[in-house]
Amino acid sequence: MTITEHIAAVRREMAEAARESGRSERDIFLVGASKMNDAAACQEAIAAGVDALGENRVQEMTAKLAEDAYRGAPLHFIGHLQRNKVKQVVGKAALIQSAGSVELLDEIEKQAEKLGIVQDILLEVNIGGEAAKSGFAPQEVENAAAQAKEMDHVRVRGLMTIPPADATREENVVYFQKVQALYVDINRKMYDNELEYLSMGMSGDFADAIRAGANMVRVGTAIFGARDYSK
Repeated sequence: MTITEHIAAVRREMAEAARESGRSERDIFLVGASKMNDAAACQEAIAAGVDALGENRVQEMTAKLAEDAYRGAPLHFIGHLQRNKVKQVVGKAALIQSAGSVELLDEIEKQAEKLGIVQDILLEVNIGGEAAKSGFAPQEVENAAAQAKEMDHVRVRGLMTIPPADATREENVVYFQKVQALYVDINRKMYDNELEYLSMGMSGDFADAIRAGANMVRVGTAIFGARDYSK
């Protein structure tokens, strides 16, 4: 199957999951996770109707920007972002989905101020409490959101999460439901219900995430095929 055919299949599954959660496919934002895929593949995905492309690696994102790989769609940064690479991402990515520490928020604020822009972000929630993974613990997210609200050059647009890789499908659903509840609570209490994005779900679980309330999904292998890590 081609990338175009894969996206059509993903869209069908998204539409079904959206209907089951009382929504329309139009309510769900599809991010094509284009890690390890070239500019031509990115352009095919954009032509086939992804809503944005998402990159995990700063070096790869920078190289593909030089090739005009993302022409025609917003670019999201969806991977772990080191503080020393913030200046390469702020102002380039329409949305940084992985703002997972106060120190990183501070760095994004400083760089955005230098550029005279407001950088849109999602607060990353470490819902599984994994020591090796970045993100705010669930009990820290409200305080992080409060700190971000005081920044002039950072704008929180919602939450993002990645459940533990070894979680079962049933456990994943519970994690998604917990983050959805957190999103609803913070949105109501702190943002007058103006937050827009709950980014949950990847190739193997995006339908479950949508049923649990996600309105943004990050899909890589189901669109682009399996990645070749031997290269």
